[in-house]
Amino acid sequence: MLYLSYTPRPPLSEFVERIWLAVDGQLPRKDRILPSGTIELVVNLREDRVRIDGATDSTRARMFSGVAVSGTYSGVFIVDAMQHAAMMGVHFRPGGAFVVLGVPSGDLTDMHVDLAALWGEAAARELRERLCAAATHRERFQLLEAVLVGRLRSTVRRHPVVPFALERFGPSGLGASVREAARQAGLSHRRFITVFTAEVGLTPKLFCRVLRFQRVHALAQRTGHIDWAQMALACGYFDQSHLANEFRTLSGLSPTEYLRDVQDTLNLLRNHIAIR
Repeated sequence: MLYLSYTPRPPLSEFVERIWLAVDGQLPRKDRILPSGTIELVVNLREDRVRIDGATDSTRARMFSGVAVSGTYSGVFIVDAMQHAAMMGVHFRPGGAFVVLGVPSGDLTDMHVDLAALWGEAAARELRERLCAAATHRERFQLLEAVLVGRLRSTVRRHPVVPFALERFGPSGLGASVREAARQAGLSHRRFITVFTAEVGLTPKLFCRVLRFQRVHALAQRTGHIDWAQMALACGYFDQSHLANEFRTLSGLSPTEYLRDVQDTLNLLRNHIAIR
């Protein structure tokens, strides 16, 4: 598989972490997509459709057009890895999609939608057609970046509490508590949760749980042997049992099943775990 990642320039870099492209080499399998606390825009360059399966039942497949938005998920969903024979994606920063897509992220929680539902049929179709027609990968990255910059909405402003809260929570969700962050932001606990959820797509508490899980995921990919009890303490869990319960809730796997499957996965695509 060829996997390319491009970091956009300002001002887009404030809202988009990376634009990626994956082509060729995927095995005929299904992948479990782990929750990341972010929103993704995906474009299938091979065919004009995206298929999403339920977390546990592939017979409950949902079909979308070849340009779709994956909202902020609180658990896993399943994709056909063969779709990534030619796929581009936009990985938004937490809370960043709101300014580009023009829709509160809280309206997209745990769901996929066609981009046409947000930007209109003509704009979505034109984007995919231009990306498919581009002569080089470099041209595709530049084209998609330009389209996203053109979609930055001067009339949409992020609530200042959101970037403040993201900084206070830290990259692993182990910083300030939700109540402490709300107090420091000068909002009531309820108002803080409402504002954060609308722009990020998850409640502050659930978002921090996903970040903590993502920290375990990142560390697990760097080593073949894991002391789960030590990992639990290092990543902010009460104990190994707490970590195991969170794994089940967020990934549908036990730590042992997760480690087995992640080691079987060519992990160029982040948060993809091959289903055995």
